[in-house]
Amino acid sequence: MAISTAQKSKILRVINVFETGSQEGKYDSISIYKDGTVNGNKVYQITYGRSQTTEFGNLKRMIELYINRQGLYATAFKKYVSKIGKWPSLKDDSTFKSLLKEAARQDPIMRSTQDEFFDMYYYQPAYDWFIGQGFQMALSLLVIYDSFIHSGKVPDFLRKLFKERTPFNGGNEKVWIKQYVDTRHNWLKNHSNSLLQKTIYRTQCFKNQINSNNWELSQTVVANGVPVS
Repeated sequence: MAISTAQKSKILRVINVFETGSQEGKYDSISIYKDGTVNGNKVYQITYGRSQTTEFGNLKRMIELYINRQGLYATAFKKYVSKIGKWPSLKDDSTFKSLLKEAARQDPIMRSTQDEFFDMYYYQPAYDWFIGQGFQMALSLLVIYDSFIHSGKVPDFLRKLFKERTPFNGGNEKVWIKQYVDTRHNWLKNHSNSLLQKTIYRTQCFKNQINSNNWELSQTVVANGVPVS
């Protein structure tokens, strides 16, 4: 079964709520968390944008895309390209952070760049994995896309903690999703990083959808307290 435009829209809006509290996403949102990794050490980093990309992750790619699209603030960003994703963090650079916020608020090209960027680097890889592993249902894609946004992928070490195989490998789609969500929920809930512990609202949302049999996302999804219809 193909994922409809309406289903994709709902998936994106749920993720936006998870990341920024808004269905539309807050394009100018900036947070500072100690969830970056430099030389094996946890460091503070900037997270930015509609669905939140990270300084030591893909922020540089987003800014390069914006520059290539000749955004209004492209020239101002150019001097930062070589610094993004390198130590020390730009978290204390007030000029850079103000530039990120202003570009999102004032330039439609930054907002459309973010839409393109999150689709290119997160949604499409998640969708390719979803199709490649034989999944078909919209809730499955939501669960998988959330993993790509939150963890960069569907982590292999989590997959090894439960028995069900993906549909491509002869498994049952609903059983695999339920086992994966339960496994991920327990991992987050018991993680040594308190920041990750606080994100179990994501997996709890998925558990609620499974219990409601909302596999095609035809029902309203309450995402961290926000109804997404």
